Amino acid sequence: MPAKSLVIVESPAKARTISKFLGKNFCVVSSMGHIVDLPAKKLGIEVENNYKADLVVIPGKKKLLAELRKQAKEASSIYFATDPDREGEAIGWNLKEWMKLKDQAVYRVEFHEITKGAIEAAFKAPRQFDEDKIKAQQARRILDRLVGYFLSPLLWRKVTRGLSAGRVQSVALRLVVDREKDIQGFVPCEYWSIEAELKKKGGASKEDKKIFTAILERIGNEKVEIASKESASKIIAELSGREFTVTGVDKNVRNKNPQAPFITSSLQQESFNKLRFSPTKTMFIAQQLYEGIELGQEGPVGLITYMRTDSTNVAQSATTTVRSFIDKEFGKEYLPESPRVYKSKKLAQEAHEAIRPTQVERSPQELAKFLTAEQAKLYELIWKRFVASQMNSAQIEVTSVTIASGEHLFKATGSSVVFPGFTTLYKIEDEAEEEEAKKNMLPPLVKGEPLELLRFLPEQHFTKPPARFSEASLIKALEEDGIGRPSTYAPTISTIVSRDYVRREKGYLAPTELGVKVSELLVEYFPQVMDITFTAHMEEELDLVEEAKVNWVNILQEFYAPFKEKLDYASATIKKEVIYSEEICSLCGKPMVVKWGRKGKFLSCSDYPTCKNAKSISSGVKCPAPGCGGDFILRRSYRGRSFYGCSNYPKCTFTSRELPTETSENREQMTEDRKQEDKGREEPKGEPKIEP
Repeated sequence: MPAKSLVIVESPAKARTISKFLGKNFCVVSSMGHIVDLPAKKLGIEVENNYKADLVVIPGKKKLLAELRKQAKEASSIYFATDPDREGEAIGWNLKEWMKLKDQAVYRVEFHEITKGAIEAAFKAPRQFDEDKIKAQQARRILDRLVGYFLSPLLWRKVTRGLSAGRVQSVALRLVVDREKDIQGFVPCEYWSIEAELKKKGGASKEDKKIFTAILERIGNEKVEIASKESASKIIAELSGREFTVTGVDKNVRNKNPQAPFITSSLQQESFNKLRFSPTKTMFIAQQLYEGIELGQEGPVGLITYMRTDSTNVAQSATTTVRSFIDKEFGKEYLPESPRVYKSKKLAQEAHEAIRPTQVERSPQELAKFLTAEQAKLYELIWKRFVASQMNSAQIEVTSVTIASGEHLFKATGSSVVFPGFTTLYKIEDEAEEEEAKKNMLPPLVKGEPLELLRFLPEQHFTKPPARFSEASLIKALEEDGIGRPSTYAPTISTIVSRDYVRREKGYLAPTELGVKVSELLVEYFPQVMDITFTAHMEEELDLVEEAKVNWVNILQEFYAPFKEKLDYASATIKKEVIYSEEICSLCGKPMVVKWGRKGKFLSCSDYPTCKNAKSISSGVKCPAPGCGGDFILRRSYRGRSFYGCSNYPKCTFTSRELPTETSENREQMTEDRKQEDKGREEPKGEPKIEP
């Protein structure tokens, strides 16, 4: 019996799906991700030897590596079918090197969807490993290691134990901290608007009787700026008894175009906005849809294309199929004359595809019985966005009416849908604004027509500070600034939350006192690492390495020399700040000091580690539970959300999302958060964890 070909992928789910398509002559196995990496407890980079990486087998993977070597010896050929990005290329390459292959034929296969056609095509046209892509990934990994390995211990020594820093995560933290400072420093300004409630004079039809509003925009040639109630009252007094006349009616039909099919960042943003899924949750579910879902007798099937991409390209075959689907299901009026083509951002990997369903004929309704509720929601979002991206534009008729009362010029705007186009299937973000415009439906008006004033509607406003980042808007900011790449957005946010640099508050990201402290220290002593423009420049350089336009060692040298100089200066200059509290240690009598841990601030004996006494910091409010008497303290759930709990836990399990008062109604038990919160109360021990 001839030897089988060995196919290696990253995950068991992917292996099961691919195995179904390849048949009995192939043995498909999983490496469970990376087999080798930089060592956990030392730098692992020979800086003086052109940044040579000293890789080691990941703890717990030695047995798996031995098994892969054994299977490879019995195989006629080896196919590395890891993901089609830098990370996947590096996983496959390192496996090839560490499996010590000798006489077997070695191939690299690449596909962007796990379907029968894509798999068969990939195995008919295998390629060699892309060494430039591997160099780009290696340079990124070494850059991240240099930052994490040296900065994390510095933060341990100068701020508190258990902290970390990272090349991308620290810049993301800076964005959140800077936004919070903008909010705190914002001074609101008062302003007023004046609307006139109007209707036609006479007219018996229902349309003629419509009441509408117009807003004051100009007085003479000057744009209206009303700073106070007194000014608004004065203007209204001037308008008292005056006639209102239509001076212009302008109608035009504008096209609202569909959006491009999803890339990683836009999927994460839309999934957060529409489904309230975190970026991490979105990518986890998308991975399941990509690697294969059991569809009854059909077995495992990959339902979407690869979910880590920055390209809006779509395969010609998929475009042809979806256009035929639109024609059949919606009609020719919904189908553009030619396929829509969307422009990807600069340096996007054009060989990749956008995120789309692998077969558009598999409707969300058809697949719902095979999917979990969350899988179904995400698949429907991807499916609708893709189909809508190739549909005709919606046509909106916008009517603008100018109305004069002496020198005072008012404007009223209304809109109506002439043709719904793609919005029949997919609603986009400004839908709420359009719904608001539709509420102010205008009666039929003509130039020169007199109007009847019903009343004035003056309203006070205040300028608003910038909003805190949500996870979706932070990803958008990172993408726009060129920080990180598709695979880094979700883990970056997860890291700054898990380190308690940032907390989730009512759907938004708020920096903690610790996060502000760490960010300010890094900005002061490592301006290059924290500089948004420089970090974006490094990302572009890594992309150019992949295109064989830049030497990867030169990038590392450009970064490391000034970084090392700043590191030496910071190590010698920064003095650790000790904040003494008014409390005395109940065990040894020495003063208690304020420290930061993974759950926030706490009090620790100043004689630590000789005395390991520690306690939470009270909010100053007693626990509302009857007969308890404990202090209410601020805690953090494992998801990064803040809540208040009793210091007498586990005896008292009362919790609240807000600081309780006698009349507080916002109380709820959060047992799971409490359980997570109670894990690992001691200070972190051992060596600093190196951030990847």
